[in-house]
Amino acid sequence: MLTLAYPWLLLLLPLPWIVHRMVPPRIERRPAVRVPFFATLVALTGAAPQGGAAVVRRGIWRTTVLILCWCLSVGALARPQWIEPPLHRDQPARDLLLLVDLSGSMETRDFTDATGAAVDRLTAVKQVLDDFLSRRDGDRVGVVVFGNAPFTLVPFTADLGLCRRLVQEMQVGMAGPRTVFGDAIGLGITLFERSTVPAKTIIALTDGNDTASRVPPAEAARIAKDKAITIHTIAIGDPTAVGEDALDEKALRDVADATGGGFFRALDRTQLAGVYQRLDAIETRKVDTVSVRPRTDLFWVPLAALTILSMAAQTLGLLPRLRRGSPSGRADGHSAATPGVRP
Repeated sequence: MLTLAYPWLLLLLPLPWIVHRMVPPRIERRPAVRVPFFATLVALTGAAPQGGAAVVRRGIWRTTVLILCWCLSVGALARPQWIEPPLHRDQPARDLLLLVDLSGSMETRDFTDATGAAVDRLTAVKQVLDDFLSRRDGDRVGVVVFGNAPFTLVPFTADLGLCRRLVQEMQVGMAGPRTVFGDAIGLGITLFERSTVPAKTIIALTDGNDTASRVPPAEAARIAKDKAITIHTIAIGDPTAVGEDALDEKALRDVADATGGGFFRALDRTQLAGVYQRLDAIETRKVDTVSVRPRTDLFWVPLAALTILSMAAQTLGLLPRLRRGSPSGRADGHSAATPGVRP
């Protein structure tokens, strides 16, 4: 569809006519030639001298060219554009952050893989996370790992292939042997500060209690709630463990309840997979559809026509002068001979 970016500039089209009607014509004075026998010339020629100013009028074709040039100039200033059919693009409407515990207890081999073989907890988590991430198309996903301190493994990205690959490279103890769950939530809140999407979700997975956080999990959850961040917590491993490996299910449940999320318990890989399936149903894919109509500027078309028209008009105006000044156009019909050469 053809449209104009500045259609109001078309109001300038009658401007030359208005100037022509309202502004008085320009008067140009030129010196005359004094002839001492002027009266004799008048008597011999029979022409009567006329005084006053002579009005010079343009021909029809010159007036037409000027009108067309003005119209093309105004048309270029109005910036014609060709609008293409709308293009629809989906963009993420949710930022999803995964908090993964990499403390030493994640080495415990009390889980099984898809074949039934005994594996450590982290291996089972990575297998389930890979399947979960494969269904998150349309979300931006980030990963934070924590042990003695939290670290950003993957900043928010829509490249789920990269995210899945880095998740598979996680190793137990790479962030330290302890558990700083509250600090991990705090780092997640910091990552969300630059997020502009309406839905913000944290899925936290841990198999131990908080042992070294500077920010208690309950306080971090309160801040997350103020930032409109929902936290789902997943407790994995043996709930009867004691010491450093003990599960503080009450703290995990309080964090989830404070932010409107859910608390889940996964004692084996099957339950863990079921948890992520439930989360996949709760945190449904959110996508904003953006419609864009590409615009192609066509102002160069009237400019090109203006250039061609003005050059053609100037060329046609010069042709009669060239004919009058050429040797072949002499009125006496004789050709000029080159000096020193016999004809």
